[in-house]
Amino acid sequence: MTYPAPRPGPCANPYLSGPYAPVHDETTAVDLPVTGRLPAALRGRYLRNGPNPVHVDDPAGHHWLSGDGMIHGVRLRDGRAEWYRNRWVRSDAVAGALGEKLLHGPRHLGMDFAPNTHVQYFAGHCLALVEGGTLPYELDPELYTIGPFDFHGTLPGGLAAHTIVDPRSGELHAVAYCPAWPYVQYVVAGSDGRVRRYVDVPLDGRPMMHDFSLTEHYVLLYDLPVVFARNGRTGAHHPVWDPDRPARLGVLPRDGGAGEVRWLELEPCFVLHQMNAYEPPGTRRLVVHLLRYERWFDAFDPRRPAPGQHVAHLERWTVEPARGTVHRTRLDDLPAEYPRIDPRRLTAHHRFGYAVRQPLPGRGPGLVKYDLERGTREEFTVPEGGDVGEGVFVPAAHDAAEDDGWVLAFAHDPQRGATDLLVLAARDLAAGPVARVHLPVRVPVGFHGNWIPDACP
Repeated sequence: MTYPAPRPGPCANPYLSGPYAPVHDETTAVDLPVTGRLPAALRGRYLRNGPNPVHVDDPAGHHWLSGDGMIHGVRLRDGRAEWYRNRWVRSDAVAGALGEKLLHGPRHLGMDFAPNTHVQYFAGHCLALVEGGTLPYELDPELYTIGPFDFHGTLPGGLAAHTIVDPRSGELHAVAYCPAWPYVQYVVAGSDGRVRRYVDVPLDGRPMMHDFSLTEHYVLLYDLPVVFARNGRTGAHHPVWDPDRPARLGVLPRDGGAGEVRWLELEPCFVLHQMNAYEPPGTRRLVVHLLRYERWFDAFDPRRPAPGQHVAHLERWTVEPARGTVHRTRLDDLPAEYPRIDPRRLTAHHRFGYAVRQPLPGRGPGLVKYDLERGTREEFTVPEGGDVGEGVFVPAAHDAAEDDGWVLAFAHDPQRGATDLLVLAARDLAAGPVARVHLPVRVPVGFHGNWIPDACP
C-alpha cells in the first residue's frame, strides 16, 4: 500500500539520502525468490526496526534518531520465504499523518512516538522498542500495530531500546531513562508479562543510557559523558557530548536497592552497545565485551559527522567491584558496531560474538565473527556500494553448540537497487551466504532486530 507521505526536499543531510533515505510504501510480497537453499530448520520471522519518517518538516535539521519506526519482516518456513512486509509503527502521530483512525491507549507523560530502535518478543507480545520515556508498542504477527503496551498496567514509566531476556529465568530486564527524570530505572518483568520489580537510581544531568549489561547477579549502568540537552531552535532533546561530565560504571546487585550501586571511575568514552557480560566462576570479577567510542558526536553541531565517521572498537572490560577497578583491553582494531551473541548465552560465559564491520578504504562493510577465546576473527564482506545490517544469530536447535546455527542480516544489493536477507552459516561466515532471500524493495539502513521462532508461545 502506498501512502502520500511528503518527501523531504533536496538537502545535505546524509540521513535523508542514499541508503538512509526513507521509503514511502508499505509492501507485502509473498513467495519470495531465493538464491541458494534456505535451511528447513529456520521456521519463524526475522524482524528489524529502524527510523523511517512519515514526514520531515525541517530536512536540514532532521536527525536520524527522530524518525518514526518502521518494522521490516521476512517469514521463513520449510525452506521457503513465505513473505516480506514492512509497516510503520502506528503512534497517533503516524496514524494521523497516514489518514487512519487513531489507536490511542496508555501513555507515559503524554508522549506519543512510534518506537524506531528494536523489536523484542516477550511473554507472548511482540514489542517495538525505543528509549527516552516512550512506551513500547505491540505488534500483531503480520506487523500491524495493536497499540501502546504498559505490561498490563504495571510499567511505572517508559521502557528502553535494549532489553535482555534472561535465558535462565525467562524474565525481561531493562534500564529505562527519560530526560524528565532525575534517575534511571532498572526494571524487571516476570515471564507473565508483568513488572515485578523496579529500582530508581538517582542521576543528575540527563545521561543517555542506550544499553546496559547484565550478569547472573549484577546490573551494569553506563553513566558516560553523553547527555540530553534541549535544542534552542526546535525545543527537542538530543544527545550531546559533555566533556565536563565524568565517566563511570555503576555496579548494582540484581536484588539490591539504589543505595547499593558501586560507582567505578572510567576514562572518558561512550558505550552505545554492549555484547554480553558474565561472571567467571570462582572469581569476584565481571567480564564485559562491548564496543567503545573515544567520544560521541554532538547532534546540534552543524559539522556533524557523516554516517560511519565516528567509530567504535571491540574491548573487554574486567570489572572488580571490591577493588573499584575497571581494566580495559582492546581486542580488535576494526571499526565495528551492532554486537550480538547467541541469545542462549546471555549473562553467561560466551566464546563467540558477531558485529558489523564499518567500511574501510577499498573495502565494503561486512559481518565479523569473533572467537574471543582464540583471539581470532573471520569476515564476510559485501561489495563496495552495498551495505549490511546487524547480524542476528539463530541456533540450529535448542541444544546446538554455541556457533552451530546461522547469522541473518539485511544487505543492500546496489545492482538490484533492493535488499536481500542473507543467511550465513555461523561456522563458516567467510564462505558467504548459504541463501539469499531477494526482497522486492530497498530496506533503509536501520537499527536492531530479532528472530522470533515459531516455537515461541
